[in-house]
Amino acid sequence: MESINFYTEGDAKLPMAEHEDAYRQWLYKVIQKEHKTAEQLQYIFCDDEYLLDINKRYLDHDYYTDIITFPYREGSVLEGDMYISLDRVLENAVEFGDTFENELRRVMVHGLLHLMGYSDKTPEEEMTMRAKEDSCLELFDGGQ
Repeated sequence: MESINFYTEGDAKLPMAEHEDAYRQWLYKVIQKEHKTAEQLQYIFCDDEYLLDINKRYLDHDYYTDIITFPYREGSVLEGDMYISLDRVLENAVEFGDTFENELRRVMVHGLLHLMGYSDKTPEEEMTMRAKEDSCLELFDGGQ
């Protein structure tokens, strides 16, 4: 059964609480566009310290990041957890001169693209990822 769920950890508040359905429908559009299905996807919104702890504990990285994606299944059926630091999203939005909502959607779709097998390790992969993100962001037509 397909499902996309949104959760919070710690003191984080669900950033799109009034627009969950719009976000969920948008993510389904992205998944369908890539000819995939979503078995079980969890977006977990948290703060910097919570995500830093995950980064240290599970990835042996000692730095802040905006998203960490844990895939549980590969192929055409997507299953995984995506932890997003709302502190990083806000800081990135300010740094890049964008709205919090746009940056949030970019980070959310970035994690989803990772689950689909896209990488951003090389400059070429990073360019492809950014183009995919931009294309996916155009599919959002509700919410904010």
